[in-house]
Amino acid sequence: MRSRILTGPLVGFACLLVLLGVLAAATGLDVAGWATGIASGAGLATLVARAMTHHRRDGLGPADRVTLARAILACGVAALTADSFGGHAPVAILVAISTVALILDGVDGKVARRTGTASAFGARFDMEVDSFLVLVLSVYVAAHTRDWWVLAIGAARYVFVAASWALPWLRGSLPPRYWAKVVAAIQGITLTVAVAGILPEAVTTVVLLIALGLLVESFGRHTWGLWRQAGSPPGTRATVTSALAVLLVWTALLVPDHTGDLSPAAFLRIPLEGLVFVVLVCVLPSRLARVLALIGGLLAGVLMMMRLLDRGFYFAFDRPFHPVYDAAYAGSALDLLGDSIGRIGALAVFIGAGVLCLALLALLPLSAVRVTRLVARHRRPAIRIVAVLAAISIVPALTGIGPKPVRQLASSSAARLATQVRDDLRDQREFVRALEQDPFRDTPGNDLLTGLRGKDVLLVFVESYGRTALDSPVVTSALEAGDRRLQQAGFSSRSGFLTSPTFGGISWLAHSTLQSGLWVDNQARYDHLVTLDRLTLTDAFGHAGWRTVADVPSNDKDWSVAKTYYHYDMVYDRRNVGYAGPSFSFASMPDQYTLAALQRLELDKPNRAPVMAEVDLVSSHTPWAPLPRLVDWNRVGDGSIFDPMPAEGDSPEDVWRQPDRVKAAYAQSIAYSLDALTSFVQQLHDRNLVLVVLGDHQPASIVSGNGASHDVPVSIIAADPAVTDRVADWGWRNGLRPDPGAPVWPMDTFRDRFLTTYGR
Repeated sequence: MRSRILTGPLVGFACLLVLLGVLAAATGLDVAGWATGIASGAGLATLVARAMTHHRRDGLGPADRVTLARAILACGVAALTADSFGGHAPVAILVAISTVALILDGVDGKVARRTGTASAFGARFDMEVDSFLVLVLSVYVAAHTRDWWVLAIGAARYVFVAASWALPWLRGSLPPRYWAKVVAAIQGITLTVAVAGILPEAVTTVVLLIALGLLVESFGRHTWGLWRQAGSPPGTRATVTSALAVLLVWTALLVPDHTGDLSPAAFLRIPLEGLVFVVLVCVLPSRLARVLALIGGLLAGVLMMMRLLDRGFYFAFDRPFHPVYDAAYAGSALDLLGDSIGRIGALAVFIGAGVLCLALLALLPLSAVRVTRLVARHRRPAIRIVAVLAAISIVPALTGIGPKPVRQLASSSAARLATQVRDDLRDQREFVRALEQDPFRDTPGNDLLTGLRGKDVLLVFVESYGRTALDSPVVTSALEAGDRRLQQAGFSSRSGFLTSPTFGGISWLAHSTLQSGLWVDNQARYDHLVTLDRLTLTDAFGHAGWRTVADVPSNDKDWSVAKTYYHYDMVYDRRNVGYAGPSFSFASMPDQYTLAALQRLELDKPNRAPVMAEVDLVSSHTPWAPLPRLVDWNRVGDGSIFDPMPAEGDSPEDVWRQPDRVKAAYAQSIAYSLDALTSFVQQLHDRNLVLVVLGDHQPASIVSGNGASHDVPVSIIAADPAVTDRVADWGWRNGLRPDPGAPVWPMDTFRDRFLTTYGR
């Protein structure tokens, strides 16, 4: 009887093997290894099925035979998965077998209903085969994508079973739910698609995360139903509360500091601080342990806040949060966020962040005390668990044995934070020592900048103009058009790269770095620098006889540093350039008006001294929308011609809903700034004009991507060949677009190179 039951599936599967063998031979695949593995898996599945039939008097029913065939196919998938670890496995064959198994998953239920042979045994057999196939597929995906969190999809069923050993109420049964079957099918389909690799990597990750979320929801609803059915079993609420406390403390110690590292796998590491905490609780008196828990919980709350701030700073500035000096940016962050999502939205975000911080500072100490009580009640198991986790995390890291994900299981976020604070304090001491060295401190004014005598020199910062912009066809077209305009006006240019000390924002750090010849990469350095009398490029021009001007259209109040540190003769801002037009998000006026006002107020004056001006072009400042259009220079007037343009452009809210639109808006804003600048040079007709044009920093990571460089383009533009000839040995390329292989200098080296090249 049993042999007849098993003959049909085995013969059918043998035919499938023959067909797959013919296809593999036709495509030149080596089938010996995987065919043997599948045959072995089929034999194993047959033995399991025979053992299971002992629990039934009438053997396997028609639907069970279909399920048995699926079990054999799942074993074949397992064999191919195991074979893939040692070399190349035929992915197409694996996907084909998995697809057939998934299709048959919808067949056995229909067969059982039509033949009237549905049974609890058949349902359990079907569920276990589904679980095994999902587990095998998750192992394949995790091993070949290094997204180890995918294992959670395959392990979910078995973790639930293991939990039922400790919590008997989880062994109860509930009426079947159709949604649970749908979720189970989604897991198999999603994993098979991931194995096939037919979707882009990012899309595959999102789909897998959605599948995992549905699985968590399904198991959560099932668990909640069992808990309610059991009538709130004694100790369940305390167990759940303790589990949540452990989870919160664990999360606080492991939350990633970088957006790119955020994944379920990040929370599967082992926090060394947590292990040390458990050991101390086990050896200390209970009262002292509770005090330790309160202090440790408070520190964990502070640590989690720092990690969340790190994520924000990595997204905006491509660096971690520095607790020693970055608190000073809170006001700037509020203004920047307000430009992107509105003032009310920015305030709501800040208030929400404050509430979250208060909640963390309250809940984490309470959770730590809860964990302390739990450990105190179970000291021996706690010590054993700590010993096992310590061995798992520390030994591979010290010995270098095992794959990289295993060697990186240990985490010590708190130690890294303490190290960061120490490094920040040491950084300040090193900066003070660097301030004492200045090769141009005592250079007489008549020896400075002799190669530029009689020239008007504009130091132009183009907001957010980074190397990333050069990848955009829109910016490429603007650079080519700019080169044509300059050639028509009799100008030439040379271009290279500088490395900015900042990323995504905080432009004044780049400005002070270029001007002072010192690496100013944080607010503490800047605050200290501007209290001193360090020679800047502006000072050098002023000592050599130029009239020095700052043109900062984004300012709407006095900028004290302009006079006390940079020593400008004149400062222009939003209030004194006669602008009567609209603002464009952050930009209080279009770049075209900024340049036109400088021409009217300074460059067109008769019988004047040569002018050196730092000009900040901010139309390309985030949020990059709405954007003005160029108009005829003779029609700029007081700027009222720009009145209808904000309503005609995109709003920041619409642009920032989609990353692709953000990137497009950024490129268009850079192209606008470059067009405004080169057309300004063309219409000015000043043969004695020299420009140093550069970006202040790269745009935020939503445009630049994670891990982008801090490089910005820099160009020297002049009509006099003697000016550009002086930088011939710099290795810069002719034109506005730098060569990708051009030398890249730190921005703090520019001052000394420039003063040396154009000095006596």
